[in-house]
This record gives sequence, C-alpha cells and structure tokens, in this order.
Amino acid sequence: MLVRAVGRAIYNAFFHPLAAFPGPTSHAMSRIPYCWKLLRGTMPYDILSLHERYGDVVRVAPDELAFSNSEAWKDIMGHNPGVEEFGKLSNFYRPVEESPVNIVNADRKDHGVLRKLLSHGFSEKSLRAQEPMIQVYIDLLVQRLHENCSGGATALDLTAWYNWTTFDIIGDLAFGEPFGCLQNSEYHPYVHLIFESARAGTIFQTIGFYPTLKKIFWAMVPKSAMARFVRQTKLSMAKLARRMEPGNERSDLIEGLLLNKEELNLTIENLQSNSNILIMAGSETTATLLAGVTYLLLSNPAALKRLTGEVRSTFDNESDITMTSVNQLTYMLACLNEALRVYPPVPTGLPRVVPQEGRPVLGRYIPGEVNVPLYGGSLTSLGLIPQQKHFTEPYTFCPERFLGDPRFANDDYEILQPFNVGPRNCLGRNLAYAEMRMILARIVFNFDLSLAKDSEGWMERQKIFLFWQKGPLNVHLTPVAR
Repeated sequence: MLVRAVGRAIYNAFFHPLAAFPGPTSHAMSRIPYCWKLLRGTMPYDILSLHERYGDVVRVAPDELAFSNSEAWKDIMGHNPGVEEFGKLSNFYRPVEESPVNIVNADRKDHGVLRKLLSHGFSEKSLRAQEPMIQVYIDLLVQRLHENCSGGATALDLTAWYNWTTFDIIGDLAFGEPFGCLQNSEYHPYVHLIFESARAGTIFQTIGFYPTLKKIFWAMVPKSAMARFVRQTKLSMAKLARRMEPGNERSDLIEGLLLNKEELNLTIENLQSNSNILIMAGSETTATLLAGVTYLLLSNPAALKRLTGEVRSTFDNESDITMTSVNQLTYMLACLNEALRVYPPVPTGLPRVVPQEGRPVLGRYIPGEVNVPLYGGSLTSLGLIPQQKHFTEPYTFCPERFLGDPRFANDDYEILQPFNVGPRNCLGRNLAYAEMRMILARIVFNFDLSLAKDSEGWMERQKIFLFWQKGPLNVHLTPVAR
C-alpha cells in the first residue's frame, strides 16, 4: 500500500499529463494539501498566493488547474454551440449522489429546460409585478430597525437583519410564504439548517475525492445530523405543498415549474430541490453583499458620506424609493460593484471538468477529466486573484473605478464575473441588484451609521466554507431627524 502511494505521488509529480504546469510539488503529488486547506476554510486565500507565485495557471492538485484570467472564462464557461460543455464537478455540485436534479446540478439539456421555465419569474416585467410584495418586507425591516436601535445607542447585527430580510423575500417568491424572520426578529429553523449544510458541504466535497472514505463517512454519520437533514427536507416539502394547494396559484419564481411539472415529469423532490436552490442563491448571497458593502462604506468615511449625500439629495420622501427610482443612484451602483470586486458573495471556485477528449484553454491543450475551477470575483485585502496585475490601487475601496475615473483605465473588469458567464450565468442578477439598491437606499435614507468597536476587522477575520463564515456586523443606527 505504501509503495503504491509513493509510486502514485512520483507519477503525479513528474509523469502526469499536467506535470508541465507550474505549482507546488506537494499539491502535484497528492490531493491532501488541497483538502486540508479546504477543510480549514482558507482555500481561496491559498489560491491567491499560488497565483501570485506561479502566474495565471496553477496546478493546485494532481488533476486540477486553477485559472486567473479573463479569457479563461470564455474558454471554460462561455457559449460554445455544438460543442460539449465543460461538465460540472459532481463532488461540488452534487455531493450526495441520490439528490434530485435541479437547475444547478442538471446536465446541459435538462438545465436548458429548467432555465427556460424559471427565467420568466426573473424577467423585468415579473420583478416589477413583485415589487409591492418586496417593499412590504423592506418596510418591515426599516420598522424593526427603528424599534430596536434605541436612538443609536444599541448596536444592531446587520448580518442577521439583512439575512432575515432576504430570506423572507425569497421565501415568499419561491414558496409562497415568508419564513417570519423579520416578524419574529430571529432565524427560522430552516434558515439555520441552510447555514449548517453549507459547512457540511465542504466536508462532502472533500470526501468525494476519496470513494472508500466516502463510504466509511456515510456509515458513521451521526443520527442527529441525518435527523437535521430530514427536518430541513420536511420543512421545505410542507411549504411547497401549501404553495401547490388549489387556490394558491400566483405568479412567482416557481410558477413555470408547477405549470409544466407533469409534462416534464418533475417529481415533488425535483420541485423541492429547485425551490431550495432558489432560496439559498437568492438570499444568503444578497445578504452577504449587503453586509459587505455596509462594512466597506463604514470603513471608508468619504465613500459613505458621498453615498449618503446622493441618497438624501435624490429623495425627499421615503415612498419615492422604488425599484425604478433607485436606478438614478449611480454612486450606489458603483459602491455595489466595487463591493462585488472586494467581497464576492460566492468566494469559492466554480469547478468544471474538461470533456474527455480534452480542450484548449488560453491556447494550451488541457487533457480530459481535469478539474478547472474559476473564481468569480476578487478580494482586495483578502484577494482571490492576483490584484496588482488586474487592478490599479487594488487594496483600496474605490467605487470611482466604476464611474470612469481615468486612474483605473487599465483595470481588467472582464475578470470580475460574480454572476458567472455563459449559458449558466445567474438568473437572479436583476433581482439581487433591485433588492440591494432598495434596501441600502432605505437604510441610508433613514439612519446615520457607525461601526461598533467589536466589528472592526469584521471582513478580515472570515473563513470560507462554500460561503463566507460571517460573524455579527454590529452597527449603530441613529435615526435621521426630519
């Protein structure tokens, strides 16, 4: 066994088809260093240091290359009609093999069908129709913040408040009812389970590289852990069942799936899985970016002052802040885009697998069955891609770079793809921007904000287990006198 392992390590390092690609020898020999960093929650940081040392293409495991180049997005994720797409790595997208097919883990054919049915709910027309409902939850958020801020004396955890808002909104859009987070000012059990599953996802991804270990792991999973998973499934099934009851028909994100479920042979498990994906993708990510931009603004007083001036000079009355009117806030949009550069809500690589016959990437042939992850954004002080190469003043929060400031004329914006590119790009982009602008505008209109002492360094302390492991973002909110 030992001789075989040593022989495999030597082959991987010196004779494997990827041996010519740069990277640390330890990563070339074995998947263990990669998995160790994954489980520690430091993988994206480590990827950054490897890119800075070895360049745009780095061998990070025996059968995996990491890319940091805007052209690689097109080669790996772009539209290539008539050509087999780069497949999705099952360890990442479907760690539990028996899990139902959904829009994220579906193959090319099924994905196209599911996307077509879901896209109507994300259209501009549909979002405008949903605006009154969305505004109800933003109204409730502002009301609760006024009730709890004690005139600015009490610091509130905006990480929680943003999560409660976005989960209630997407719960209504995907299940036909909110989770009651804002109403009760606390996390719903279903939401807690989602965060737990994100951490568990890193473990599933790791053991997926070791089939024997995977079997042992599943045999040893505590009954309590399985019970939590079953509980989450039952909660979402119950919500979905209520949405499907006669008389509950309405226009929302899953309407297209429900209307065509018999024709497409969609089981209740398929519907539930797709609803869960919409919940996770449409809540945690939006809340993360809102928390990130809030922290970055509070850490950069000049930017906060400019944004505050823009919002309060644009609107005389709070009721004027709508999905349409927030499009006037050009500096706010620049702040959100800069936050996506600095603190992308999905900081992990998006791993694809090269088709069996192999494929060129950046003009260089890559053998089949090789994993090729891409990172969707960059982090300034934390960094997911080599900053100095792609951005001017990379470690500074500068919304002006998205407003045509000549200082940033040479920035490589094409490498920033937080919503992905190609046929599998994010359906919820417009919804995310609409929510973020309205929520942030309402908060800035209503309150003066200052960062609590215990939340200094909030962003810099975080680790990554699929998503950011965010601590409380405690902020003092002082109501504006009008």
